[in-house]
Amino acid sequence: MPTAVISDIHANAEAFKRVLEDINRRKIDRIICLGDVVGYGPDPLECVDLVRKHCAWSLMGNHDFAVLYEPTNFNAGAESAAFWTRDQFDKESDAKQRADRYDFLGRLKVRIVEQQPDMTFPLLAIHGSPRRPINEYIFPDDVNNAPDKMEAIFDRVTTVAICGHTHVPGVFTGEPDFYPPDELGPEHRYQFRQGEKAIINVGSVGQPRDQDPRASYVILYPEYAQFVRVEYDPTPTATKIKQIPQLPAWLGDRLFEGR
Repeated sequence: MPTAVISDIHANAEAFKRVLEDINRRKIDRIICLGDVVGYGPDPLECVDLVRKHCAWSLMGNHDFAVLYEPTNFNAGAESAAFWTRDQFDKESDAKQRADRYDFLGRLKVRIVEQQPDMTFPLLAIHGSPRRPINEYIFPDDVNNAPDKMEAIFDRVTTVAICGHTHVPGVFTGEPDFYPPDELGPEHRYQFRQGEKAIINVGSVGQPRDQDPRASYVILYPEYAQFVRVEYDPTPTATKIKQIPQLPAWLGDRLFEGR
């Protein structure tokens, strides 16, 4: 049974709904989320409700953490978005809805190790990295520029890990090396290999940063992981962002460029 893995929705309901439609069209019944349901975007409550409805579970991302606690090492725009998002939670007039959404955030785990259906190995799921699950970025350039960092990270991986956070999809292997989806063949598949450690970044649903504005997610099959891109129109989300003074306009502009 395949599992769809999503991450970094960032309160972009327009992109998220198109991804859910694509997952449904493929008749995939199980979805898991690697965090950052909120932050940056204009639809935090809707996205939280959709994750609660459709996902088997979700992890804690740094932007989810920022709403529940405090923004940490955020730039001014991201910090402003985090405080605005918290205000949207607080303004909910339905006390039960408000409590349920905060309860959802409060129960998010920072890591999960799970035996996926039909898989022969356990899978480690984190938002950032196996070393610092919420906040640490694993960048493609790290394979060349930070070999000690990559070695320390892979020391914490038993077989395969899945993550998000950078919004850049691809596969890190223990050489170390990084393979973007376009280098994985015409079907954008990473074949699981016995004895090979890998960290799969599933990319971002709501704010891709690999110069491709299409929403990104991954489907896990017993033998391989497949990267998927989904077209959507960023205009409604960008328009909403520009109507909210606490959300910088560039958060909308970047959606058209995948940056």
